Amino acid sequence: MRLHNIINKDELKEQMLNSDEARTTISFYHYFKVEDPQRFRDEQFLKWSELGVFGRVYVANEGINAQMSLPTENLEKFRDLLYKTPAEPAFSGLRLNIAVDDDGKSFYKLTIKIRQKILADGLIDDTFDVRKKGVHVDAENFNKLADDPNTLIIDMRNHYETEIGHFENAITPDVETFRASLPIIKDMLEREKDKNLLMYCTGGIRCEKASAYFKHNGFQNVYQLNGGIIKYAQDVKEKGLENKFIGKNFVFDERMAEAITSDIISKCHQCGEPANTHINCANDACHLLFIQCESCAVKHNKCCSNDCKEHIKLSVEEQKILRHVKVFNGTSFSKNRFSVNKLYAGEFNT
Repeated sequence: MRLHNIINKDELKEQMLNSDEARTTISFYHYFKVEDPQRFRDEQFLKWSELGVFGRVYVANEGINAQMSLPTENLEKFRDLLYKTPAEPAFSGLRLNIAVDDDGKSFYKLTIKIRQKILADGLIDDTFDVRKKGVHVDAENFNKLADDPNTLIIDMRNHYETEIGHFENAITPDVETFRASLPIIKDMLEREKDKNLLMYCTGGIRCEKASAYFKHNGFQNVYQLNGGIIKYAQDVKEKGLENKFIGKNFVFDERMAEAITSDIISKCHQCGEPANTHINCANDACHLLFIQCESCAVKHNKCCSNDCKEHIKLSVEEQKILRHVKVFNGTSFSKNRFSVNKLYAGEFNT
């Protein structure tokens, strides 16, 4: 049986968008010793394909990090299959984060890749004890700690994620990558080591090693939100708790974000009007990630600049030729804060 997708991605995406099948988006991660990542990867690809799983999965010697969707009717079958995985008994009872605002249109194919790490954290793991993590807290205890004046709430995500949504009073470092945030936060809070360090991210994985990193660097009271924003949003709704998250939760799939509250805290990068919809520039040679309101999407044909708007009018052959010689705002796919600042400043050809 094949171990890779063989259908054109555009065709797969169109099939997904036109499908009426009820699908559920989930995510999970687990740190454990994978002796043979390639074999483990191939085994899961075969099993999950039979259940109609789409998604993006990373496997490494240190574990697995998965974001996926599957037919809702197969969710329990998948859960049972996962919990009975022979390679890792500890999968039994593993928490699956269920998407909050989900139309099932999150993924259109299954991709499982072998990586050095399941998360690009930039850390050298043997320089500190990764097992000495922070204390996991649920939504209720997160709120209690958040109300404590001795608590610092730290957002472990990137600038384009925090721009559309974050917790009240959270510190949101202006960083492009998770690995860049760790030393910046450590230096920023060097004189605050006696305070409660309350960390959160999308689903919890970024806080796992980060909390151990901060404890290793002298922070005494380190806490992390169990299950991240996704689990928090579900818990506050089910338990009737105060929701301290404002806006949208950025997600790394076709949905781009899931609404936690109706608040719009960000602005269109082209006109400055309130907006919280991320898109990638319609020019594939650019592909810049930016926020665009509905009005500007129509005006600029879902492009970030006039250059890109004119470029997509060319024939496919002409576009391919120019792709190698012309530089666009997001050439090589940029999520750079500098690019966003230039958009705000009106320096782009908008």
